[in-house]
Amino acid sequence: MINKFLNKIIKGDCLAVLKKIPNDSVDMTFADPPFNLKKKYNHYDDSKEKQDYLNWCNDWMSEMVRITKPTGAIFVHNIPRWLSHYAEHLNKIAYFKHWIAWDSGGAPMGKTLLPNHYGILYYTKAKSHKDFKFYDIRYPHPRCRVCSEFLKDYGGKKDQAHGFGPLLSDVWNDIHRIRHKKRRDEHPCQLPIPLLERLILMTTDEGDIVFDPFMGTGTTAVAAKQLGRKYIGIELDADYVKIAEKNTKAAKETKINGRYVSIYLSHIRTMRKNDFKEIWENKNKNLTLLENKKYKINK
Repeated sequence: MINKFLNKIIKGDCLAVLKKIPNDSVDMTFADPPFNLKKKYNHYDDSKEKQDYLNWCNDWMSEMVRITKPTGAIFVHNIPRWLSHYAEHLNKIAYFKHWIAWDSGGAPMGKTLLPNHYGILYYTKAKSHKDFKFYDIRYPHPRCRVCSEFLKDYGGKKDQAHGFGPLLSDVWNDIHRIRHKKRRDEHPCQLPIPLLERLILMTTDEGDIVFDPFMGTGTTAVAAKQLGRKYIGIELDADYVKIAEKNTKAAKETKINGRYVSIYLSHIRTMRKNDFKEIWENKNKNLTLLENKKYKINK
């Protein structure tokens, strides 16, 4: 039954479509819902009363947990204001793993601390770490743009640092919001593809199914396709569906030496820890992928 939804972006209401998806059928669910901050969507009212908004969120979160496999992962992206309420509900129906802080930069908002991160809640249906999928992830060492030297001292032990980069923590400050119009679609809240690729590499395998009930212009579907996964998306806006389908059709797998990686602006942004030896045999780690003739993407 799940096959009829695969690799499709379905136009419709997320709750109505979710109810048609079988139990325990999806490997990873990810939601980036409207933030209820009066943003201008074409076919959605982003200014609900607080409890109405939370009741609606609780409904689709419950459905996300229901359709996720016992080995799978559940991710929800939002601002801390709402994530604290989301966690209260998810704690009753799934197992908390992490609150990932995505350092995204914000604007002053009066008498308050500068809001400088979005959060991603990470939950599983299985309690024991032996029963759900998880892969250690590495990201590039922060380097000087001019000389390519490490920006961190590493306690005077730079020579002992890993060849590519450190293991991932729950604070991500190396992936940034999409600020340039030439890299954006006509959508008020578009996420960067490397953000989704990192979550997908961390919790799924090739051929697994990734689900997004608020697909927008296709970020999650593009990330899934580039990493050799299947996808299912739901989107209320017909215009966004068209853009998402166009973006997904154009997406190509990103493989180096047979291993999937997340690539942005010619550089690897994320790789699995255990894939390093196969991917990075060349000792000159300062070269971009396009400069390093040894590595050929998609071949």
